[in-house]
Amino acid sequence: MSNPIVDPLVVEPDTADSELLRIEATHDGAVTLTLKRPARRNALNAALIAALTDAFETLRGAEHVRVVFLAGEGAVFCAGGDLEWMRAGLDMSESDNRDDALTLGRMLQALYELPQLTVTLLHGAAYGGGAGLACACDVAIATADTKLCFSEVRLGLIPATISPYVVEAIGARAARRLFATAEVFDAETAHRLGLVTEVVPDAAALGAAAQRIATAQRENAPSAVAEAKAEVSAVAGRRIDHHLVEETSRKIARARVSVDGQEGVRAFLERRKPSWAL
Repeated sequence: MSNPIVDPLVVEPDTADSELLRIEATHDGAVTLTLKRPARRNALNAALIAALTDAFETLRGAEHVRVVFLAGEGAVFCAGGDLEWMRAGLDMSESDNRDDALTLGRMLQALYELPQLTVTLLHGAAYGGGAGLACACDVAIATADTKLCFSEVRLGLIPATISPYVVEAIGARAARRLFATAEVFDAETAHRLGLVTEVVPDAAALGAAAQRIATAQRENAPSAVAEAKAEVSAVAGRRIDHHLVEETSRKIARARVSVDGQEGVRAFLERRKPSWAL
């Protein structure tokens, strides 16, 4: 199902609603995607996955967007996979199930590869794929009452599609424990593990935290944010040797002579705002 929002590359900031997803854009470059299946606890199904994929693919080229927030309407952020969607898989072949799973995998990859700062706003609960969405984002903020769980093994399944993002976020040992036990854990535990980056008291504080981040991102060069995020993937897990030292030196040299690099340093020295600051 295609996302009906008007292309944020060209439209004025606005709000667009579909049956499954609300997209809100502001003049300061903040976009909020809100899962809109509250009666189903915002559970993921094929249609919602497709709508999210369309939104992420559109946002990838939206140079004026500084930060992308992911939220959920109603009592919880996301309860994981929709039961009807899961039931349909019982009658599908392994090949068809693989193709179906790839749609979720590609959606998560599209989110993970967005050049903008990405922030999940968690409340209520984030189970399975809902927690996976949080791990695929750069930042995850949760209200203190949020519960999280990787419950797949209780169904005889495994959290395979979300595993790359979870393992990157919390490490292999913590992931083995949480995947194998299917235990429910709270926001403070998620914070200690690195799955959640900040815990706030309630929904009002969650909104305030989002506004704080959106305001701060106005000061950062969008091109530099994208390159900085890509640099983490480029160096993660690599041995620090002369090849890596030379590679990173070339990259900072290129950044120093780039349009944004020149503008940013000149603005700092001249005690003025750079051209991209809103």
